[in-house]
Amino acid sequence: MAGLTGKVEKEVEIDAPAEKFYKLWKSECFHLPTASPSNIQGVEVHEGDWETGGSIKIWKYTVEGRAETFKEKFEADDEHMTVTLHGIEGDIYKTFKFWKPVFKVAPKQRGSGSVATVSIEYEKRNKDVPDPVAYLDFMASMSRDVASHIMKA
Repeated sequence: MAGLTGKVEKEVEIDAPAEKFYKLWKSECFHLPTASPSNIQGVEVHEGDWETGGSIKIWKYTVEGRAETFKEKFEADDEHMTVTLHGIEGDIYKTFKFWKPVFKVAPKQRGSGSVATVSIEYEKRNKDVPDPVAYLDFMASMSRDVASHIMKA
């Protein structure tokens, strides 16, 4: 089934310090509806808590004008400042069999600020499903919103 699996990735330069950006994604994502209200309308813990690996969260979000939900099992890598959302169920599974969004952040090599890398590993249900570029743009938009929220705080 070549061509049905893939990965899309985008780098986003942000002004926020990498540690604060990572902390918000790792243990304070309950702030996301406030930080990025046009993208995230709600996030709640279904099982576990806000920051323990293996905890399960349910997201309510809007992408390309569509209200969707997503249930995921969360994993954090403190050494690499990476948060991985292992998809379990949700609207995305109407068109995809596998879905794994990742948020990674690192300080810029020069100057202030950070570089957030957003990516999605996926498997399409069929060859007619487009690559998830709109979802990647959605993740980049959230990242910019989160950085702005951190800088205003």
